[in-house]
Amino acid sequence: MSRGKQRDYYEVLSVSRTALVDEIKASYRKAALKWHPDRNPENKAEADVLFRECTEAYSVLSDPQKRQIYDQYGHAGLSSAGGTGGFDGTVFQDFHDIFGDFFGFEDLFGGRRGGGRTRAQRGADLRYDMTLTFEEASGGVTTKIKLPRQEYCESCNGTGAKKGTGVQSCQACGGRGQVAYQQGFFTITRTCPNCQGAGQIIKERCLDCRGQGRIERERTIELRIPPGVDTGTRLRVTGEGEPGPNGGPTGDLYVVLEVKEHPFFERRGADLYCTIPLSVTQAALGTELPVPGLNGEERLKVPEGTQSGAIFRVKGKGLADPRGGGKGDLYYHVRVLTPTKLTREQRKLMEQLGASLKIENKPAERGSTLFDKVKDIFG
Repeated sequence: MSRGKQRDYYEVLSVSRTALVDEIKASYRKAALKWHPDRNPENKAEADVLFRECTEAYSVLSDPQKRQIYDQYGHAGLSSAGGTGGFDGTVFQDFHDIFGDFFGFEDLFGGRRGGGRTRAQRGADLRYDMTLTFEEASGGVTTKIKLPRQEYCESCNGTGAKKGTGVQSCQACGGRGQVAYQQGFFTITRTCPNCQGAGQIIKERCLDCRGQGRIERERTIELRIPPGVDTGTRLRVTGEGEPGPNGGPTGDLYVVLEVKEHPFFERRGADLYCTIPLSVTQAALGTELPVPGLNGEERLKVPEGTQSGAIFRVKGKGLADPRGGGKGDLYYHVRVLTPTKLTREQRKLMEQLGASLKIENKPAERGSTLFDKVKDIFG
């Protein structure tokens, strides 16, 4: 985009000539956010020009002395006063206050204002994948895990320097941990590649950690798994991650669980479902039979005339809610099994039973309930 003739600075920032400093600052913040090249990757060249234009306008209108000259003499007045169209590095002093945490001085210009060594940072979080049996997950369990992780080297107290040798200030960055580069009209601050932002150089490396300041060790951690956990449950163990660089706080450990499936229980949240086979006679005459439960055997009463597909609920016999919401229920799904091989005597009895029931093989009316169907057959 060709700039051509310079636009009026008030027009660039869309403010009136009587605008107060706060209004100018707010308008500039909006324009800079809109036209920053990093936010316009598809049209970076044009955005770069517009961003520079609004920054130049703010540099002038935010300075009372420059603004007075501009109001009286325009762009020519700034040039005759020895300026470069009103834009200089002093505008960056206000950037942090203007953009704050929303845009960030570091994000905008690639470094911290004023330099300085790398600050203490939080250590990395760790992940541990753990597999549980269905029984362990349902009842909860206390167990121990062995976790390899980075810990501070005791020989050098985490400095990475051989005991008695110490460290020296980095000459490349003067101990600031950052170096400045001129890029167009920006001065960009970056982490010093020589000392990796530490601001210091190790004279002689520690033999135990090879200058890293940390050593991998295996740590045994005791875990309490609450009852009712499921696959995908993530348990957080505070402070069991890796130590933070430059004396920063330790990260956390996240234990991600996988629960094996049960041979015949199907889990749906805290509820359990189980399929129970019944014979024709058990379904017709009713029965009481032992059925599997989560903590042992249960007794299930099946009333006479039970149809295949019926579901019986036993309240409070499901899984515990790990968040403390009580227990789920246990559901038994009944499936009536039709015999496939009959003896001659059994066949004769079945024929007699069929004749006595007088079943008419006609379709049930649409919308009729299961009770109505049973009533039509056995009534």
